[in-house]
Amino acid sequence: MLSIKNLEAGYGKVHVLHGISIDVPQGKVVTLIGSNGAGKTTTMRAISGMIRPTAGEISLNGKRIDSLESFQIAKLGLAHSPEGRRVFATMSVIDNLTLGAFPRLTGSRPKGDVKADLDRAMDLFPRLKERRTQLAGTLSGGEQQMLAMARAVMLNPDVVLLDEPSMGLAPILVEEVFKIISRLKEQGVTMLLVEQFAAAALNVADYGYVLENGRISVHGEAEKLKTDPAVKAAYLGGS
Repeated sequence: MLSIKNLEAGYGKVHVLHGISIDVPQGKVVTLIGSNGAGKTTTMRAISGMIRPTAGEISLNGKRIDSLESFQIAKLGLAHSPEGRRVFATMSVIDNLTLGAFPRLTGSRPKGDVKADLDRAMDLFPRLKERRTQLAGTLSGGEQQMLAMARAVMLNPDVVLLDEPSMGLAPILVEEVFKIISRLKEQGVTMLLVEQFAAAALNVADYGYVLENGRISVHGEAEKLKTDPAVKAAYLGGS
């Protein structure tokens, strides 16, 4: 589904990623965990075309996408819910969600039943249903995060990138966000999840990668990583 091989990327002369490889199989949730500055968000930006890799390959459904622009990658079925939410503040909730389906409405992706998917998004995110006519900029931080996730799902994507969905949220909202991720998983949505709360990420994921200083230090099934002594000590509060 999504394959990253020997990826290198950074910003100008600053090299952040040093040859990382990640596989995200269809219907699975894969998580990328690591400390601040390890390169997690850089990885997501490189995959979605926000920055151009300096080496390596990124493939979606067998097609190379590492030389494409972000809008071209979205048309091929990759949706990115970015760090910091980035909703369209002066547009309503419903318009933000409709914009997520824009490639479907313009014919660059299979259209399907957009209205039915909009209703499904409202059911999945009931807070948004209550605020469907409200301007996105007036929503709480948690509601904006849910809107960013729902907007990504409206693409009817093959893969969803979720970058730090719990960032800045109160614990009760973090729990709600992860319940939604679990529901998406039950519906067969393929996801690559970057998350600061490693324990919660590994609880919902099928497979995990640990990123340290731009390199993958360890990877494996999520259940095994939860019991790995080094992972527990560094990221799960264990010893």
